[in-house]
Amino acid sequence: METVVVSGPVAAQFAEAGFAVFSELYTPAEVAALLQTVESAAGNGPNFRRSQEVFAIRELLKELPGLWPLLDTSAVRQLLAGLFPAGCQLVKAIYFDKPAGSNWLVAWHQDLMINVDQRIDLPGFGPWTSKAEGVSVQPPVAVLENMVTLRIHLDDCNATNGALKVVPGSHRHGVVPAAAIAGHTPNATVCAVPAGGAMLMKPLVLHASNRSTSNRPRRVIHLEFASVELPTGLAWRERR
Repeated sequence: METVVVSGPVAAQFAEAGFAVFSELYTPAEVAALLQTVESAAGNGPNFRRSQEVFAIRELLKELPGLWPLLDTSAVRQLLAGLFPAGCQLVKAIYFDKPAGSNWLVAWHQDLMINVDQRIDLPGFGPWTSKAEGVSVQPPVAVLENMVTLRIHLDDCNATNGALKVVPGSHRHGVVPAAAIAGHTPNATVCAVPAGGAMLMKPLVLHASNRSTSNRPRRVIHLEFASVELPTGLAWRERR
C-alpha cells in the first residue's frame, strides 16, 4: 500500500488543484469485502434507486451499517488525519453503480448542497430543497471550503466507463455562476482511478462525467467529510 498522508508536495498539489488521486487505498481483499456487502443489500425503500442506467444507495451507512468497519481502515484514518489535524466527521455517504453501457452522464457542476436534519432559516443558508430522503441546503462557502469528498473506486475507471472530469483550481473561484461554467471547462482533465484507489476532491471543484462507452461497470463509494460544525439548531443529517 502507498503512503496516503496529505502533506508536503501532495498537500500543496491538493490545495492548488482541488483534487488528488491515490492509486492504492484499499487492497483487493478489502475491495471484495466492500462489494460483497453492497451487493447483499435488499434494495428496498426510498434510499435505493435501481434502473438499467444506475444503481444508487443514499444514506449508505444507515442502510448498510456493516460497511463502516470495512471502510474505516488505518489508511483512510491516516489520510483524514493529514487533511484535518483537529478532526472531522463523516457527513454523507452514497453508493453509485454506473452499469456497463450506461448512457447516464453528469453535467458540469459543483457539489453545493449538504444534507441536514431540518429547515431553519439562517443567514447565508439557501436555497433549500425537500425530497423524500430529507432536507438539503446550500451553506455558506466557508462550510464547503472545510469539506472534502473521498470517492472510493471498486472498479478500474477511466474515460471509457465514466471517470470524473475535473477543472483543476476551479474551487478557488467560489460558487461559479451557471453562465460562467463553460468558460472554465476547456482546462478539464480526466481522473482515471484503479480499483482500490480513491479520488480526493474539494466540493467546489467543477466536475462532470461522460456516458460509458465500455462494457465495464463503475462502482464508487462517495464519502463526504467536514471539519466544521453547523449553527445551533441545524445538524448534519448523516453525521457519524
